[in-house]
Amino acid sequence: MRLFFRYTDILIIFLFINFHAEANGLKFNGSEHLIDERTSYNVFCEKSPLFTNKLDISFDISLLESSHYGYIVRIKNNEANKTFNLSYYVEGASTVFKFNEEGGKNLITASVNHDELQKINWFRISIIFDLKNHILLLNINNQLFKENNVVLPPEWKPEICFGRSDYLIDVPSFAIRNLSVSDKKHKYIFPLQESKGNIAHDVKGREFGCITNPVWLIKDAYYWSYRQTFKSASVAGCNFDEKTDNLYIFNKDSLITYNVRTGASTMEKFPEKCPVDIFLGTNFLDKEEKKLYVYDVYNENNKLGPNVAVLDLKTKRWKALSNVSLYMQLHHHSAAFDEQNKKFYIFGGFGGVGGFGNMQYSKSLYSFNFNTNKWDSLKLSGDKINPRYFSAMCYKKEDNSLYIFGGMGNESGEQVVGRRYYYDFYKVSLNDNKVVKLWEISWDKENVVPVRQMIFQDDSCFYTLCYPEHFSKTHLKLYRFSLKDGSFKILGDSVPIRSEKIKTEANLYYSHSLNNLFAVIQEFDNQDISSVIKIYSLAFPPISYEELVMHEPKSNRNSVIIISFIFLLLMVSAFVLFRKLRNKRKRENLELEIIFSDDNGKENSQDKTPIRSDLKPNGIYLFGEFRVQDRKNRDITYMFSSKLKQAFLIILQHSYSGGISSQRLSELLWPDKPEDKVKNSRGVTINHLRKIIKELDGIELVYEKGLFRIEISQEFCYCDYLRCMELIDSNMVEENIMEFLNIIRQGKFLRSIDLPEFDPFKEDVEKKLEPVLLIEIEKNFNNGANSTTVVLCEALFNIDPINDDAIFYLIHALIKLKMNDEAKKRYFLFVNEYKKMMGKEYPVSYSELLSGKRRIRKI
Repeated sequence: MRLFFRYTDILIIFLFINFHAEANGLKFNGSEHLIDERTSYNVFCEKSPLFTNKLDISFDISLLESSHYGYIVRIKNNEANKTFNLSYYVEGASTVFKFNEEGGKNLITASVNHDELQKINWFRISIIFDLKNHILLLNINNQLFKENNVVLPPEWKPEICFGRSDYLIDVPSFAIRNLSVSDKKHKYIFPLQESKGNIAHDVKGREFGCITNPVWLIKDAYYWSYRQTFKSASVAGCNFDEKTDNLYIFNKDSLITYNVRTGASTMEKFPEKCPVDIFLGTNFLDKEEKKLYVYDVYNENNKLGPNVAVLDLKTKRWKALSNVSLYMQLHHHSAAFDEQNKKFYIFGGFGGVGGFGNMQYSKSLYSFNFNTNKWDSLKLSGDKINPRYFSAMCYKKEDNSLYIFGGMGNESGEQVVGRRYYYDFYKVSLNDNKVVKLWEISWDKENVVPVRQMIFQDDSCFYTLCYPEHFSKTHLKLYRFSLKDGSFKILGDSVPIRSEKIKTEANLYYSHSLNNLFAVIQEFDNQDISSVIKIYSLAFPPISYEELVMHEPKSNRNSVIIISFIFLLLMVSAFVLFRKLRNKRKRENLELEIIFSDDNGKENSQDKTPIRSDLKPNGIYLFGEFRVQDRKNRDITYMFSSKLKQAFLIILQHSYSGGISSQRLSELLWPDKPEDKVKNSRGVTINHLRKIIKELDGIELVYEKGLFRIEISQEFCYCDYLRCMELIDSNMVEENIMEFLNIIRQGKFLRSIDLPEFDPFKEDVEKKLEPVLLIEIEKNFNNGANSTTVVLCEALFNIDPINDDAIFYLIHALIKLKMNDEAKKRYFLFVNEYKKMMGKEYPVSYSELLSGKRRIRKI
């Protein structure tokens, strides 16, 4: 039985050491922090075990770039009144470690190549006291240093302290993990994979060490860390060299080199500008040759000039390679470079053929021929890959194959048909260009697309970033997919991205030396020219939320019982109070979910997108962002292409006046084409619209007496626009104020639809809304419902950004809510907007507004 438990202990230790061994660790705040903020870790805290004949202290360590000197660990023997310490400093090309007897002498000086330690990031240090033979051994990254005749006791209760200790305050920035303290009979192992708290646990979950100012590294494997932002006034591109850990960011006239290890960046102007008129910033990097290739597959606006050029990263000089372009633009194509055979491949993409009106998805695989400097189209055999864009691709040299994952498109390749999201995985053998479909998985979550890159891990899985690109403000999440069957896991936190513009993209890179993933996000401005590039990092391997909280500190059981009892009493008391104040509190709580100005301090109602918790199955939402939920409450907005969305809204707009004729519908959707040219397009559009509508209950597209109309049964299908109009027309706003607020607080009606044919539709809705809002604002303010007043004022600003009544009641409601600073802020945003629109100053000052003065508009 004892043997069984012994092996069980060994198994537990093995599992803990191997479970995300790369993600755990404790980081120490060093001398770059204030003394009281520096980290200290007492390994055994209150009571040290007794070690006999041998004391082995071993740990992984990472020396961070931010400091180059300090004390790593102290080992005390209080019985013998002796203390040993290990320190280090950087001297030229060497990292010098010194093991000292404090107040005595230096016992070991070990010099190790500094660059070598930096390249491997983590290395092992073992401090071994041979208590029986009086020998000290210091092993640093498998380099052994020895000192004989060290006076040591036969047994020892060591006090081991890493980082700041007593008067030793010169602490470097470093991290440790997988600490073990042992003799020949006992072994204490501390993975240091906690995520919070000041207590360290051994592999069996027992509390031992205590830490001051801990920085738990396991968080770095879950939370993406913001690293840096770069801006470019012209179209830019970027790529990563994992050999040097350099991220290259370039535009037509300069190059920024950002080292992700050190955080250092340099900017260099090119002697001559890039010969390619950079449109998308697409590129690939030959790491061996130190050459960066920039390319555009299509000449936008029929511009003449090179489409492919190469930059020598050593000389910073460009050379034009090719003027040949493809027949269409390929937005969001996937790409991969075979560095060994010098072949670059692109697949898929989205663009116009013969003008913007004929948009298509591509299914072609091209290779750039370095001999002819032309694009060669590869003829594929085997399984069919449907036309698509937003797919991820990777080259694997072990089998000379490309791997393609996901994306969106359709079987025909025509954009007007709509799109479907793909969650499939293909292997393209470049030996014979044969395609094999490896798997396809069903998807019941929100639809997402991957970024261009996949990161393979051995032969088991790959990593890629995915996000729902159909939202303006969205988030990237890291997915790990099994190569065998496509089973997946979402890892880490999310990274924000604005996917408003077609050129916006994200990239995923991996640094072997740092064991870090890097997300590089490029967001373009409204003109698709200038861009912002943001860099985030995540420790590898990444972990899930469940793994993050696995080692959160557990509360004492008695404390839990006491707290639970107190909590129960409080809940009973709160429930009684809640019953009395229920109506008032219910009303006051929703409305305080107010979206104020953006981070730049500018009023930006166009970007106000509350997180929606009210979405219903069979739901159609027109306030704020256009959104449709199917009968299973899945978001199917992505199924509405731009043309399908226009058709749906045009027919809906005219449905309550009897409908719209096919001729008038064609004029609005295809204004530049004669009726005989658009008949087929109209038929395809209507068929696909009917197909989408079948995903919902209680809604039907009807063609009767030459008119199209949409019939909605509100018993089964919810439409916020129809419900809002129903509340207004039947004078039921007051008794349904919560529902009304929840509709209008989502934002301006048809906010994201900026087409002239919808202006009358918007005006009709706003004409009905405005008087109701004015009445409800005054009524709720007089009744003391200040939070409701604020939400109503926000809705009125969506219609009239310089409404005098709205600013008056908004300011006074905020003051009563004790939000004085916000009131001032909103006033100054209002007067700035007023001056911008009217060309003159707002005539009522803030103090006058507070005293009750209002501007009387002249009619």
